[in-house]
Amino acid sequence: MAGEDVHRKRLLEERERVAAAIDYIQVENAGSLRDEVEESPADNHLAETASVTLDREMDYTLEEVSTHVLEEIDAALSRLAAGTYGACITCGQRVGEERLAAIPYATQCIRCRRLEERG
Repeated sequence: MAGEDVHRKRLLEERERVAAAIDYIQVENAGSLRDEVEESPADNHLAETASVTLDREMDYTLEEVSTHVLEEIDAALSRLAAGTYGACITCGQRVGEERLAAIPYATQCIRCRRLEERG
């Protein structure tokens, strides 16, 4: 039970951190692209507009990845409640504690994950 509390605490802390990052990105991108360049695009140098566009695209990508991580954390919390947390979804063996410490929402043991990455 103590181990479960440690995992729940770690997952909740990670969830809070990721949710705060998503909120920050959304606040930073609240205005339109035109608002960000502060003038009409015709009055700006192409490089400035391209730079702002690239920054926006990077933020959108970060938000998308962070949203995916948030979903994975929520799924891990559900597995914890169901008593299946820490079991590899591929082979059924325990996911190592070191792996769970590094990635608390991991669904596979390191062996299965490496095999999957190799294709």
